[in-house]
This record gives sequence, structure tokens and C-alpha cells, in this order.
Amino acid sequence: MATTLHEFTQFVDPKTFPRVLQIQSGFYYQGCVYEMFGRECSLATGDLLKVIDFAITRFTAQSSNSTEIDIPVEYPGLFKLVSDSQPYRSIEEIAASLKIGSHRLGQPVFLSGQEIQLPQGVIRERDSFRITAVTHELNAGRVQCELLHREPRFCFSLSFSQQGHFTECADDQFYSLKEIAEWKISKGRKRTVTEVKAPAKKDFLFSSLLENVSGELTLTPVYELKAVSSLSEKVLLIPSNLDVEVVDVTEQFDCDSFVQPLSLSDVFKRPPEFFPVVAKLSNERHFKLSLELESLFNSNQVIIHHAFYAKRILASETCRESTRHFLIPESYNGRFKRRPRQFPTAYDLERARSETEQIRVVATREFESVYSGLASVQAGDEFIVTKGKSCAVSCNGIEKATDAFECLKVTEKSHGVEVKEPVCLPMCLEGGFMELVKDKRQYTIAEICRWFPLPFNVKVSVRDLSLKVDVLAGVPGLRIEEEISDPCLLVSNDELSEFREVPVNRTDLILSIKQHWAGENPKYSVKSAIEEISEDCYYTLRRYAVATVTPPPRPPKKPKQPPPRPPKMLSSRSESANSDNSSCSPKSLRVEPFKQDDFIQCSDSKNGNDKKIPSSPDTFPKPILQKALAKGRSLDDISIGKNEDDDTDVHDYEYIDEDQLDNIRKAYNEQHVNVGVKGKPSNTI
Repeated sequence: MATTLHEFTQFVDPKTFPRVLQIQSGFYYQGCVYEMFGRECSLATGDLLKVIDFAITRFTAQSSNSTEIDIPVEYPGLFKLVSDSQPYRSIEEIAASLKIGSHRLGQPVFLSGQEIQLPQGVIRERDSFRITAVTHELNAGRVQCELLHREPRFCFSLSFSQQGHFTECADDQFYSLKEIAEWKISKGRKRTVTEVKAPAKKDFLFSSLLENVSGELTLTPVYELKAVSSLSEKVLLIPSNLDVEVVDVTEQFDCDSFVQPLSLSDVFKRPPEFFPVVAKLSNERHFKLSLELESLFNSNQVIIHHAFYAKRILASETCRESTRHFLIPESYNGRFKRRPRQFPTAYDLERARSETEQIRVVATREFESVYSGLASVQAGDEFIVTKGKSCAVSCNGIEKATDAFECLKVTEKSHGVEVKEPVCLPMCLEGGFMELVKDKRQYTIAEICRWFPLPFNVKVSVRDLSLKVDVLAGVPGLRIEEEISDPCLLVSNDELSEFREVPVNRTDLILSIKQHWAGENPKYSVKSAIEEISEDCYYTLRRYAVATVTPPPRPPKKPKQPPPRPPKMLSSRSESANSDNSSCSPKSLRVEPFKQDDFIQCSDSKNGNDKKIPSSPDTFPKPILQKALAKGRSLDDISIGKNEDDDTDVHDYEYIDEDQLDNIRKAYNEQHVNVGVKGKPSNTI
């Protein structure tokens, strides 16, 4: 049955690729074969195409005022997803509609609209769970799930046949259009988003694209098919919105009769039974390769043995002038010596606590503690962070850092013996701690990642002699940041004399797959190279690292130890007249309950009414005064009540600068001058 090209992209399962299509009614543009802007724009009736992949290349965005805009996936802005209110009725519908994988973007979170009984326990109504993986069995499949916000951790599985009412949970993460296209588009559904970060003004190509658009945008994906013609080795890029009807004739033709040009990313996605294969570098265009890969791909053909994830260690140069970033393979044979770490706050110091060793630091700044039970710090004080785990606590399944942590303070050294005193330091303490390193041992990169918490500062002490040029040896200092899993292909020449791990995400190649390789599994040893990466690549790799770090605690509320209250202002008329020499500092803003004698009687010359106003600015609560004057209200209209937020919050976040204080003084004085007391202005601030 013939379908349009758009309908084919809506309902085809990418796992069934490649598919062979025959054109039933063609789209012609100045002839049978024509290419425009790198896209195949003309297809003749009867043409055979082998579709090897498809991807979203742009979105048609419709705004709230029905304006339609085409947005390419390269658009550099960031977007926030609006939860899809349309529920899924079964787990099978979820698995068929969404891309689910090990990547955190491929693990959607759903809300159960009804209670589900399981052998492991009960999923209550309104419980949220994350789908982490999909497993396929003989008759059906299952999804592996993790229940959120419940302790202890509760993992379970649901079969595809499980019925229910599953709705998408709200997502606070910001995404690029590329990430939305790859992970967040449900098959057969549209996606609504709001833009949260526009491109920079200097980006003239995109900065004005959504300049006059606000509110929610409904995205409709436009796909582009990668296909191979039976007449050419060239990869055709066909937009899905062409007015073309096709018929799926995969069962009638041999897919291997077509040439298979694939990118490294396409090859990596192939199932294990696809390997090993013989491939040749495409002559379609010139590719820029590193020196190591140039020697490998200069041969007539190569053998791709298998796809795998290689472990790499991400490191950055600790240099103020310029910072370079490296991916270090686990097989690196150089040796490292420790370098002192810097900890700006006590929170950073506590995060570095490990179970393998104590950390000795010296403070470089002074800190006078006003908190009860928390120690003060002087520049030059030494502290020892004992072995143990981080002191974060769990609250409803979410880790939260505590307000203080314990360590040992080295008080004195007498006769070669250190006296250590247990102290508590507030997490917000900015002590500028510098690590004291006495460890002279040399470590391998694997030992550093196994024994010490990252990040960790080192310097190469012995270079890797197996490398012709060890770029790390000339670096003054390295900061080992984290371990990552890097998708790679194991590639060798046809003589099996040279093997290389080729990174998929950072190597732009098009390979023509020739045939399946029938040789025996070779014995090989791979020497991975140190790779220097760009700034953009570094931040792409580090983007989600911060999501795994517990946020620091907020500073605790300062203890209420107000200075001595100034002499009470006289509130009666006679006392007021004799109080010319009395003074009241505007900085002594202490909130006290109003009493009857805190008011003075004032007469309104216009209306002839008597009004009561506070006799002293010190008796007027500062938060009420600020809010009232900001709204343009007079002091007469202000009602005094209990401040609900006075003691309920354990943190102190109320700040006021001098400009605001001057405005309050000015407005307060104007109020007193206008009211007056027996023709005389009241005391001013």
C-alpha cells in the first residue's frame, strides 16, 4: 500500500532499518536527477531507495498567535519542555513512542494515575517513576524502572502489557533543539516548549529568528532521510515533506545489493551481529583526520571489528593564562605526583573527604564566627579532615548537605607532638584552604581514579615512554575531573598490523561498507592516544556533571544578639517638646510590639481628625515600613500585625543597601513633615 514519505517517517521503526522503498509517484524539479543545496529534490517513479537512517533536521514551530516559523536543530537557544497532558494507556505505547536508553536524557519520568500491585511492592497513585531500560523477551518486552522519592531505593519492572494511566512528569532541565530532536520527541505526537535562553546578539544568523515570538511554541518535526540509490554510492538526503508516495518493498529486494555508505555514528548504532565488516573511506569529500588516523585510513580498506565504550579520564590544565583540556586513556603509562588542592569554602573541603586518607589544610583567610558552637578561623590555622564519607543527609530520597561538619584543628606543637582539638566549621566559611601535601609517592592514572575523590590535582613526574610525544609532560599542572564513557569503534588495516580506537563523536567520516569480514578474531593490543579537545567539546562532556553534585547549604541565620537599645523616645506631647536633644540612630532598627504609649496624637489640619502615628522610627517595624512606602501608602493606613516570617526561617536573607535606606529616610521624613505635631515637625530620622 502506497503511503506518503511523511507518513512513512511517522510510523517506521528505526530498529528495522535498512528499508527498501520504491517511488510510486515522483516529485520532479527540472529533470529526473537534480540536487539543490545538498538535498535530493527530485525522485522519479520506479526509483529504488534503500533508507539507512532518518533524523530530525528542523522543526515547524507554531506560536500562540498561530505564527509558523521554521527552526533548524542547530538553533543555539535553550528550551524548557511543557509536560504532555495526553496520557499513555500502556507501557507498550511508551516503549514504542519514546527513545529509551542508558543516557540520562533517554530515561523519561512518568506519573502513575492509578495504583499498581507488583510482587515487589505497590506503586501508589500519583507516584512517579523513571524508566531506565527496555528488555525484549520472546513473546513480549519489559521496562526496568526506578521509583522516585522513596527510601530505600525501589526498582521494579513492568511488562509491555501493563495497562494504566501514565502522564509525563514536569521537567526543569533546559534542552537544546538537538537534544529535543534526539530524545524528547514522541512518535506521532507534537512537543510544546518555551524558550528560556535566546542566542547571543552577535549570532546574526539566529538571534532575530524568535525575536518577536513569546510564550509557548508547538514543535512539529521535519525529518530528513538518509538513503542510497541503486545507481550511485552517494548518500542522498531527502526531506520528508516532499510530495512523494512510496511502497515498502524490502522483502522483494536484497539490501546487500546496495552500497552502504555510513557515518561512524551510524556504524556504532548497528547490532553486534553486524560486525566485523570491511569498509572503505568514501571519496565524497575530504576528511580532516589526526595523524594517527591518517596512517590507518590511507590504506585501501579497513576492518571495523566491533563497537564499544572506552573509559577516558577528563583532565584540564591548571594554568591562569590558558586552559587546555585532555582525554586521557586508561592505558596511559605515565606517573603522577600530587599537587596541592585549593578549597574556597569549608563546603568544598567537606566534599573532598575520602575514606582512604586524611586531608591536611591551612587556612589563608580569617573568619570570625558569630554562630553558636561553630569555630572561628585565623589565617595560618591548620585543620585535618578525617577519613569518612561526606556528611550529606537524605531527606525524602534527596541528598542535602548539612550546615556544618567536624574536623580536627591543630592547636599547638610541643616536643614534636601535635595537639588536635575537634571543632565544627560552618559550610559557608570562606577560609581559602590550601592543602598541605607531604605524599611523595607516584601514582598511575588508574590508581588516582580508584583511591581519591575527583577532582584531584597532579603533575606528570614520569612521562609515558611508549609515546613519541607525551603532551602531558609539558603541562605545569593537571586537574583530573571525571571519568567518562566514550563511544568508540575498534578499527584495523586489512593486514591486521595496526589497531586503533576511533572516537565516534569527534571523528567525521563517511565509510562505504563493502562486505562482512569472515576472518578469525585476531589477537591485538591497542595503544590509545591522548586527545586534546576543544572548549566546546569539553563543556558538552561536562554539561551534566553538575547534576550529580549536591548543592551547598545556604548560610545559617545569624544569631539574634541586637545591640543595646537606644534611650526610648518620649511619646507624650510634653515629653516630645522636651526631647529636642534626644537622638535616635536609624541603624538601630529593632522590631518591637507596639504599645499604646508608642503612638502620639496628631491632628489633621485639613480634615480636623486626630490620628495616631508612631512616635519613633525605631518602634516602627522595618519590613512593614519598606513595603508600605514602596506602595505609596501613608503611615496612617499601615496596620501593625505579627510578622509571620520572623522566626520561621532558619536562614537570614534580608539585605538592604544604603540607597534603599536613604529612600526610606526621605519618605519617612516627608510623612512627618506633612502631618506635624502642633505646627512643629516630628523628629526625623
